[in-house]
Parts: sequence; structure tokens; C-alpha cells
Amino acid sequence: MNAKDKKIAETLAKFGEPMGDNIWRVQGTAVIYHKTLERIAAQAKIQFDVPTVLRAEKEEAVLMVVGRMGERLEWSIGEATIGMNYRVSGKQAAYPYAMAEKRAKDRVILKLIDLSGDVYSEEEADEFKNSRPSATEQDNGSQDKPSILKTVQAIKNDFAKAGSVEDLKAAYRANQASLDVMAEAQIDEVRTAYTERLHELREVAA
Repeated sequence: MNAKDKKIAETLAKFGEPMGDNIWRVQGTAVIYHKTLERIAAQAKIQFDVPTVLRAEKEEAVLMVVGRMGERLEWSIGEATIGMNYRVSGKQAAYPYAMAEKRAKDRVILKLIDLSGDVYSEEEADEFKNSRPSATEQDNGSQDKPSILKTVQAIKNDFAKAGSVEDLKAAYRANQASLDVMAEAQIDEVRTAYTERLHELREVAA
């Protein structure tokens, strides 16, 4: 894992989002789901001001969005022009204002969590959205593969060996890199094992 991927994985892990389930690549560019960024915004308690309309045409919308995370403030622009950077096909309805807002908000979120330039939202370009993994590919990627199962079991074994709460916390930290690339189901299994062992150790110490 290179330095940029490590940064992405560590940042997503802070919000309980595994990199493997949320990031894919388009010609080497890391792309993230809009829904993932929405979940991160909720976790980080990011607050958005009412968007400012900079340009309003029948087939074009340009909005400015301001977001706040604690005392930090960031802003960005979202643009959507039908037939240019926002394409619709067939009888699909076009929503340039909604798309412009999505793009602006996603950019603000990435700025606030310090991933701007490292990752791009799937809403940024049609080629990003069109290249995202299918539901089948996502399901296959989240299956309990033998290598992942061994990793989960090994971590659970580390928890079982912990003789104190501090040992248990150390075991969790030591396995953080493995957790960063797991699917959500595996992370939940590890967290459950951690919580159960934590209760056991506290009862012994009481």
C-alpha cells in the first residue's frame, strides 16, 4: 500500500468505512461513492449552509456550498451542464441543480476530511459513475474469502489471548491495518469479539 492509499484507508477507518468497499479506480484515480461521503458527513457532524446559486439556466446550474466541521470551514463550487459535464440518456430525467449540489457537497466533505485531491466523488464525472463496480462485483468482493476469514480468526485469537484490558486494546491497534481493508461484515465480527472479550476482562478485574 503506497502512502496515498494508506492515507485514504486511515481516514476512512476513522469513520468506520473500509477502503475496499468504498473505493475503486479509474485509470489510477481513486473514486469514492457519494453515499459513503454522506455517511462520513453524518459521522463527522458536518453542517452545510444554504447553497448559493451562482448560475441558473434551464440546462445549467452552478452552486456554491459552505460546510463546517467544528470550527473548521470549507467551501466549493458544484457545476452541472446537461450534455457537457452532466449527461442523461433515454427517458432519464435531468436534475442539474441536484447534481451541482451533490458535487459541491462532496468536494467540501473531501476538503474537510483532508482527502481533496486524493479521492474524487463518483459524481464528479460520468466515467467515474459508469465505471463503478456492479452490485454483483460488490457482493463478491464482500464475501467471506478464506484469506479474510483467516485474518478475522487470527484477530479473534489475539483478543482471546489478551490478559488485560490494555493488552486487548493493544491487540486491536496492532490489527488496525487488516481492519482497514475488510468488508463491513468482517469488521462487525471483529468488533463483536472485541466487545465480548472486553466485558470478560472487566468482569475478571472487578
